[in-house]
Amino acid sequence: MSEESLLAPEELLPSQDLALRILAELDALLLGQEAVHRMLLIAILSRGNMLLEGLPGVGKTALIKTLGKLLQLEFKRIQFTPDLLPSDILGGSILQVLPSGERQMVFQPGAIFANLVLADEINRASPKTQSAMLEAMQERSVTLLGETRPLPEPFFVLASQNPIELEGTYPIPEAQLDRFLFKLQIGSVGADTLTKIIVRDRRGELPQPNWCLSRAELEQLFAVMDRIYLSCPVAAYIGRLVAASHPDAPAPLETVTRYVTYGASPRAAIGMAEAARAAALLCGRPAVGFEDVRMVAPAVLNHRIILNYQARLDKISSADITAELLAKIDPAGIDWPSELEPRRS
Repeated sequence: MSEESLLAPEELLPSQDLALRILAELDALLLGQEAVHRMLLIAILSRGNMLLEGLPGVGKTALIKTLGKLLQLEFKRIQFTPDLLPSDILGGSILQVLPSGERQMVFQPGAIFANLVLADEINRASPKTQSAMLEAMQERSVTLLGETRPLPEPFFVLASQNPIELEGTYPIPEAQLDRFLFKLQIGSVGADTLTKIIVRDRRGELPQPNWCLSRAELEQLFAVMDRIYLSCPVAAYIGRLVAASHPDAPAPLETVTRYVTYGASPRAAIGMAEAARAAALLCGRPAVGFEDVRMVAPAVLNHRIILNYQARLDKISSADITAELLAKIDPAGIDWPSELEPRRS
């Protein structure tokens, strides 16, 4: 896309208003998680999957169900358990007797055939069952008995996991983690917000949204999002960030060399570019800026940087590594001397 084809204000502003209205509805229905709501909407606009991690009762499931109502998408929930089978997710063929008396194998779609799929407590399923999600999350299709069936468009997997319960759980495979655009932490809320929740939400029942997005409006958002301009300097900045996350990169950062085993994948760079486009749309900008990349980079990278044992001993997290990358990698690509290195907030 050339700069001459940048979105005009009359094309961009209506879509920005729609996106901000979705945010306002989420903020009004689910109190105290405004930052998470913004990132969730960015993931949806980027057509990406998202993993929510938080303690029980903080609203992970309620957030995803509310989003399905606002977007008027077909919603299905899969409760992941150790005995869940791949066929419970994908579906399978059932022998049926036709009126003519003939017998025929008929495919019965599983719960994955929906626009918005909630994978609740995803780390409770076995690796065999989790592997059934890989094709769906990346290729938006399901292959069974040699036949590939496309999933509905749009398609999103929004998963939740509990970080404190370890019995009866399995680690999410790295190949599956990499298919999540974002991994976000859902934290607790303050006393004032809790008071509002207690007064408003009797028995934990959320109010119904006052407004919902139509399918045509959602398609409009996607179309405008695809036209957000990503310049070569911004794309180069994304490439440098992802490349610098690897310990074998040319002139690697000392922190990365010391603590990182594997860095982020090319899929992370693609996802970061798309998420930065969505962030620019929410800010009403027709082109992606460096600040948009810096906003979404932590959520894109924090679950893709694999740390070594030394990092655990020194209590270094992937968030610390990401912060170091954002502090040291200059957006303009200038190798500043240490005494002249510019400050960045």
